[in-house]
Amino acid sequence: QVQLVESGGGLVQAGGSLRLSCAASGRTFSSYAMGWFRQAPGKEREFVATISWNGGSTDYADSVKGRFTISRDDAKNTVYLQMNRLKPEDTAVYYCAAPRGTYLAVERWEYDYWGQGTQVTVSS
Repeated sequence: QVQLVESGGGLVQAGGSLRLSCAASGRTFSSYAMGWFRQAPGKEREFVATISWNGGSTDYADSVKGRFTISRDDAKNTVYLQMNRLKPEDTAVYYCAAPRGTYLAVERWEYDYWGQGTQVTVSS
């Protein structure tokens, strides 16, 4: 059973930065892609970023492109989401997720495993 544990959320002012971490266990981390999603109150969970199994490819939602960076450290079984120039509309619960494939995954149905989420609040 794959387990995902996020950390690093919090309260930050607009224009600030946060780095989210997601520690994974339960399968060979380096063999699979990883992703981040977010869900704001009253809204559907939406794709944020994904990274391929070897870190060679990434993809982002248009709303975060140029501000967020996804990366991975296979030695630590951890995926990161560096979030810069945060905006109030980035406020949401952020979820780490593990898909069943090795390449980029942007759809919710591609993901088998989810973390418990970490709250990010950006004040104006």
